[in-house]
Amino acid sequence: MKPIRLFAATLSTLLALAATGCASTPADAPAGWTLAWSDEFDGSQLDRTKWVAETGGHGWGNQELQYYTGRPENVRVEDGMLVIEARREAYGGKDYTSARLKTAGLMEQMHGRFEARIKVPKGQGIWPALWMLGADIGQVGWPRSGEIDIMEIIGKEPSNVHGTLHGPGYSGDKAFTTHSTLASGIFADDFHVFAVEWERGEIRWYRDGIHYHTARPNLVKGEWVFEHPFFVLLNLAVGGAWPGNPDSSTVLPQRMLVDYVRVYRRATPGQ
Repeated sequence: MKPIRLFAATLSTLLALAATGCASTPADAPAGWTLAWSDEFDGSQLDRTKWVAETGGHGWGNQELQYYTGRPENVRVEDGMLVIEARREAYGGKDYTSARLKTAGLMEQMHGRFEARIKVPKGQGIWPALWMLGADIGQVGWPRSGEIDIMEIIGKEPSNVHGTLHGPGYSGDKAFTTHSTLASGIFADDFHVFAVEWERGEIRWYRDGIHYHTARPNLVKGEWVFEHPFFVLLNLAVGGAWPGNPDSSTVLPQRMLVDYVRVYRRATPGQ
């Protein structure tokens, strides 16, 4: 009877995890793709072989107000999730802290499907993002390196997710961008899956499986700089020129929860 009891207990655990939305096991790859890299955040600590924590409080080119740290108060793994937490506290000469992670030097890939399941925070001045930068940024600078913003949501537009491309001639407020709007509710209410599918000469944006944006060389108003390796970033900014600063309505701390990040390659190269 012991094997039966063990099976029943295991099944019960799996069903409970599924019911709470906390299960974080690799799913079958989307049709036409094969898994190349992932972090399911199932351990007890951030995997430093996969992520580098960037630190500092210089505004990051966007007039942001936070100081990014690598402290567990701002970035940690718990309950099968990556937690990036923005806090109101004096640190490093700033009034807020948060975290920014990147895979630079650890995972850099040209083309593929880049996907994450995320529950974003909310509030005026709160700015979560999942994005990518060209691995050659240290040599050629930005925006020649290219930037692919998979997901950006700003507190004053809680029902919109923005998908954006930055390159020479189309960067900053001239970026090639659009957004997808929820039919009801706001993104902070639940987890959502954000992804891009990036192939030679084309990048497509998806939200919960809905294709809402496409970029090609003939559509952007400048040079196409997206045929070389990129790395992934996750961050939670506070304030900045685009979202504006927190106000009396902003509740802190706020947490960005990441269930997984998965990177795929085409199952059949050249497909």
